[in-house]
Amino acid sequence: MTGHYAQIAFTPTVRAHQSRQGSAAAYGRMAEGAPRSADLLGEDEAAFIESRDSIMIATVGETGWPYVQHRGGPPGFLRVLDQHTIGLPDFRGNKQYVTRGNLDHDERVALFLLDHVHQARMKIFGRARAVEPDEDPGLIARLTTEDYPARVERALVITVEAYDWNCRQHIPRMYPADLVESTVSELKHRIAELESLVDD
Repeated sequence: MTGHYAQIAFTPTVRAHQSRQGSAAAYGRMAEGAPRSADLLGEDEAAFIESRDSIMIATVGETGWPYVQHRGGPPGFLRVLDQHTIGLPDFRGNKQYVTRGNLDHDERVALFLLDHVHQARMKIFGRARAVEPDEDPGLIARLTTEDYPARVERALVITVEAYDWNCRQHIPRMYPADLVESTVSELKHRIAELESLVDD
């Protein structure tokens, strides 16, 4: 966890609970010694972000309720534009536009990135702005995956404030269907080879 992430997440009420549960001292040191500037994305963070095919993004509406939305695409649909910035294609969906509307009210977002295969997760605080196709065609082109059959309605450009590599505890290990299918196919082929040797 970065110190800046702790500064954002550990509000006075959160710190009070940490005190009652005995974890305030350890987390307090982390927050107190950290600069208040935004975190930079390093090579490990960029590689993890760009390998995702599914994320959750949280926004806050005018009613004060949090809203969590799934965003998915081919691996690499998320792009790290620089050490401060992530580009997210906003594919055409069910046309509710809750996330898009919430961003007009409050630019703050939280991203949750989960890797079930390697039991890893990353949480990001950021500020998002919508970029329409006519505003920056080059960005839209950069976030468009040629072989993926989805229209990019706009881009979401997220300026990273802070991130946290969260512990792997309790993450169920699950594998993508295409990986399971290819592995099973290879095993069936190998079994068939071995059976033919026995028959001979």
